[in-house]
Amino acid sequence: MRITYAVGMRLLRSTDLALRVLMRLAVADDSTPTTREVADDMRVPYTHAAKVVAELQHLGLLDARRGRGGGLTLTGKGRGASVGAIVRSFEGEGDVVECEGATPCPLISACRLRGALRRAQEAFYASLDPLTIADVVAEPTGPVLLGISRRP
Repeated sequence: MRITYAVGMRLLRSTDLALRVLMRLAVADDSTPTTREVADDMRVPYTHAAKVVAELQHLGLLDARRGRGGGLTLTGKGRGASVGAIVRSFEGEGDVVECEGATPCPLISACRLRGALRRAQEAFYASLDPLTIADVVAEPTGPVLLGISRRP
């Protein structure tokens, strides 16, 4: 199940980390932190951060350069990226509940819940669509991010 409704909407760890990495890079000023530094700043395993960084690079939201003088930088596309679009990319377009899996739900032919949950999921994404990475690092978030980040 991609998103659960136990206590409310719940994002995958990779989605959460992707947003935090982009936010961290949005306040990086002129520095180019490495994936390891960002992982340390965000208190997540390096391997998990590396996978997320690779996907963000594939989406064109950040640039990653290896070697001396390398590091991560947010692209213009990344700074202006819609939070809703990023969440959709990482969460996928799947249903909120598994109705047709190995053990199909016996209500599948007459269920009204599946459609309601799908609409709720889309409303969640739609509420995030107008927000950009630049928006979510505005005061007071940006200074806090700078406070937890390494300085060159």
